[in-house]
Amino acid sequence: MRKITVGLLVFPRFQMLDIAAPGDAFAEVKVLSNGECEYEIMTVATTRGPIQTSSGLTISPDRTIFDPTPHFDTLIVPGGLGVFDILEDTTLTDWLAMQNENCRRIGAICNGVFALGAAGIIGGKTVTTHWMDAARLSTMFRRAKVEPDRIYVKDGSLYTTAGVTAGIDLSLALIEEDFGKKMAIDVAKYLIVYLRRAGGQSQFSPLLELQVENDSPVAAVQGYILGNLETEHTLPSIAEKMQMSARHLSRVFKQECGMTVMNFVNDARIDASRRYLESTDLGLTEIARRCGFGNAATFRRIFGRRLGISPFDYRQRFHSDEGAQLEEETA
Repeated sequence: MRKITVGLLVFPRFQMLDIAAPGDAFAEVKVLSNGECEYEIMTVATTRGPIQTSSGLTISPDRTIFDPTPHFDTLIVPGGLGVFDILEDTTLTDWLAMQNENCRRIGAICNGVFALGAAGIIGGKTVTTHWMDAARLSTMFRRAKVEPDRIYVKDGSLYTTAGVTAGIDLSLALIEEDFGKKMAIDVAKYLIVYLRRAGGQSQFSPLLELQVENDSPVAAVQGYILGNLETEHTLPSIAEKMQMSARHLSRVFKQECGMTVMNFVNDARIDASRRYLESTDLGLTEIARRCGFGNAATFRRIFGRRLGISPFDYRQRFHSDEGAQLEEETA
């Protein structure tokens, strides 16, 4: 019998699903292997006594970081609202640094990666987190390379994931590493999830953040672009329309928006097309025309490259009207 020990760190206001989902996935390995393979799971708390999760549920951890710690093969840190309350806890960060030295691998789910950052573990590493926290992670830990569109990232012995349900994606990846692809597929089938989800976080997150202040000259540029997505835009054509030089427009737009004018145009077109796919039954040809892609084939190619999923699959996943006819065009 092969047994792998897994430690699950818990702290006040952690996200329950971040440990429950991997815990259930790991537990199925013993069932499906008829006891030949097993994950031995232990919860380790940052404080003594019961721990209340972000949802208000309470758990009783197996032990704390103040107790003698058995050797873990794998340690997983969940996310949750409470993670930002523990970043300056030196007892915890020292404990995490020690675990990073002793464990075969260490992982974080959602914004649990901030705790690993506070422990000095993610410097020089490629990581991901929930798309809402990606910018904050980049700002706080500048030596880390943050990939905001990934569902999960492996960099050596470090594993990080996007938000909440991405913990299932991570646990399936770990199961595949430990016990093979067939076991991972069998667990995925039992849980009724994909072994590997198509696309990245961009299919869930808005590509454009809030627009700049209305009194900014760049706001007028954004308004013009958003109101004329069907137009064949270029930097010079937009600059001419706004009565600005292309060089000046490029400089001030990048300064205020953090992206180039043409990147804004491209992301605006993708976001608009997503809204059409989610809320209308318009065909791909019409959506392509309204959003400035020209034709359905170009739309499919650009959409798939940007989001990692086809417009047809996106509509099937996110369309708000279950009774709609979701037919893919061949044009």
